[in-house]
Amino acid sequence: MTDTNSQTAIIRDQNDLFRAAKLAGKHTDLRGQVVFTQGVDALTDADKQAVFQTVRTFSDFTEDNDPHGEHDFGAFTHNGDKFFWKIDYYALDTMHGSENPADPSQTHRVLTIMLASEY
Repeated sequence: MTDTNSQTAIIRDQNDLFRAAKLAGKHTDLRGQVVFTQGVDALTDADKQAVFQTVRTFSDFTEDNDPHGEHDFGAFTHNGDKFFWKIDYYALDTMHGSENPADPSQTHRVLTIMLASEY
């Protein structure tokens, strides 16, 4: 495995753990937060929980939606509405991009969940 492939595998595993833990209310040593748009916030509690569950367990990764193999983006439909989710990697100050997203000591993840119509 090359360094790039190793780094991609680390980021992918961290992203999967981050999504699963954060959206289940569990602790992880990975820094970050989950944010969602006004459209998602306006959903009923049941629909919001269903959307969060879908993001948490999302596994439909393909070359088209995951070309870098990092599991940092997904799209799905719920009750006829299309949703996107995306993980971005920031430096700890959240003002700049992380220089090494595979290094949890210098990365703050932000998972954004939105209606596709809000993009």
